[in-house]
Amino acid sequence: MSEYQLSSILTQGRVVHMAVIGCGGTGSAFASGLPYLHQAMRALGLQGLQVTLMDGDLISETNCVRQPFSRGEVGLHKSIVLASRLNQFWGLNWEAAPEYLTDKSKLNADIVVGCVDTRNARKLIHNLVTGKNSFVRLWLDIGNDADSGQFVLGQPLNGRNKPSTDRLRSVAELYPEVIDFAEEKPGDPSCSALEALTRQQPFVNQALAAQSLALLSRLFWHGSIDYHGAFLNLATGKSTPLPIDPKQWQR
Repeated sequence: MSEYQLSSILTQGRVVHMAVIGCGGTGSAFASGLPYLHQAMRALGLQGLQVTLMDGDLISETNCVRQPFSRGEVGLHKSIVLASRLNQFWGLNWEAAPEYLTDKSKLNADIVVGCVDTRNARKLIHNLVTGKNSFVRLWLDIGNDADSGQFVLGQPLNGRNKPSTDRLRSVAELYPEVIDFAEEKPGDPSCSALEALTRQQPFVNQALAAQSLALLSRLFWHGSIDYHGAFLNLATGKSTPLPIDPKQWQR
């Protein structure tokens, strides 16, 4: 087992910019925990986070069953409601981008967090964070199914993360099937569908969000991590970490 050292570009004298893609079940749970991470970073003498929440979805009545929205907010943009709520409560100035990610989108962030539920959307994130014109430092991907899920933190190969023997591989490199359209199952329930209450176990989104936030917290607090993701199964109660294995660096 090895460890990943936090790059100094994220710690010396400036705000860490983060873009959260998707404000549904997992994205809203993750975003709601970010102010605690922001405060912890500031307690360490860091500048904290500047967050942009991106999602073009409008709140529907079914969203009010499993996601933190009220019926009085039906018809409003998820990203705007969530950002406004966090800003008002915590005294922040985080931003909302009430739009869908496209191949023309610009992800000008140190950390991109993907909380999407299709391989098509994950593939789009992969395309945007890789390549010479991207300077994204870290990509955290969070995904789930009925009662299990995973999160993987990696350094996408791009204009900032040059080819090297110790670059932390991203979810798309370690598990290419997550961006393979042939693996997409038509008819999978959306995370906002009412039927998800019976087809998706409650709290799977919150469990994944909490562990993902804990990983980032450890990275900023200690300056290094010895795992960069995990696989959770709420049906069995098992959590299997994804160790930082030097063997993956040879790929």
